[in-house]
Amino acid sequence: MACSATSTTGLISLIAATTKSMAFPSQNPLKPLIFLVPSLATGDLPLVGNTAPDFEAEAVFDQEFIKVKLSEYIGKKYVILFFYPLDFTFVCPTEITAFSDRYAEFEKINTEILGVSVDSVFSHLAWVQTDRKSGGLGDLKYPLISDVTKSISKSYGVLIPDQGIALRGLFIIDKEGVIQHSTVNNLAIGRSVDETLRTLQALQYVQENPDEVCPAGWKPGERSMKPDPKLSKEFFAAI
Repeated sequence: MACSATSTTGLISLIAATTKSMAFPSQNPLKPLIFLVPSLATGDLPLVGNTAPDFEAEAVFDQEFIKVKLSEYIGKKYVILFFYPLDFTFVCPTEITAFSDRYAEFEKINTEILGVSVDSVFSHLAWVQTDRKSGGLGDLKYPLISDVTKSISKSYGVLIPDQGIALRGLFIIDKEGVIQHSTVNNLAIGRSVDETLRTLQALQYVQENPDEVCPAGWKPGERSMKPDPKLSKEFFAAI
């Protein structure tokens, strides 16, 4: 909910008064001072770095109707949760089948894939039973979840309200149930399985090696770096 003019003015005055009364350090005049100011537009927390919204919903897997509950993966698996707009469309089957064809690579690193759209399980089933050469999916290696109430899409911030469909959101959730990565594409732009896998591998590496970080484009076997002004020079000296 947006702040009223009165509350916004009061908050800004309070910040100004607090800042004015603070003693600024003089030993390092070049070091920036950072003030954490609450958002004036919304009180919502960002999804990345926080617990993934839980849900339980019907899904289609192995041409059967099943129940999927996100929290059941906590402590067991990483999860790739991706949203797509609608069944029987054009970009969507290229993404869905691409993830299915590469499923073994994700399974090997203890990761489940879950696809979500606002379609019913009956639509999902009909699409799975349609041959790929006819625009269908064929058998998939992971579940397709039905979000007919649109509550899952809304809780992940990808729902387009006036169209009632989801943007192409993708979320990487770790074994503790925390969202560690998200991307959102507009409707006409497909996603990359390669980049999703690379990002997941980087996440798993830094979680297993908490004193290291991964630079741009990092892939398994490449040099990581130390998040330290002195130790990071070893990385930069080698490139």
